[in-house]
Amino acid sequence: MITQELQRLVMTHIKDLVANADLGLGGNSTNPINNTLDVPLGLNISGGSIVKSDSDENVLEVKVSVNSSTISGKVIREIALFDNTSPTKKMLQRLNFDGVGPFAANEVIEFLIHIEVE
Repeated sequence: MITQELQRLVMTHIKDLVANADLGLGGNSTNPINNTLDVPLGLNISGGSIVKSDSDENVLEVKVSVNSSTISGKVIREIALFDNTSPTKKMLQRLNFDGVGPFAANEVIEFLIHIEVE
């Protein structure tokens, strides 16, 4: 068991690391040592399109917003969060799911990712 203080410190560190996101068309399971999505779209989502908030001391919620014009006609099956290291970003978390889409070009799609430290 770790203490609540360590949970908070780990969560703060994770929050500081998350800088970019990407969507992909692949959807099968992935090897944990992979550093890319199966079929990435290369959207490099960052800035105001990623909102990170603490919903509890040990839970981080990451909201990724995407203008559907960038994914119009595509079926999305994976999303990943990346850090801000150079020269190559490292994948921190990848989620695969049943395909969603295709989307019209005039929507904003939001993905909510909850990260919990136990």
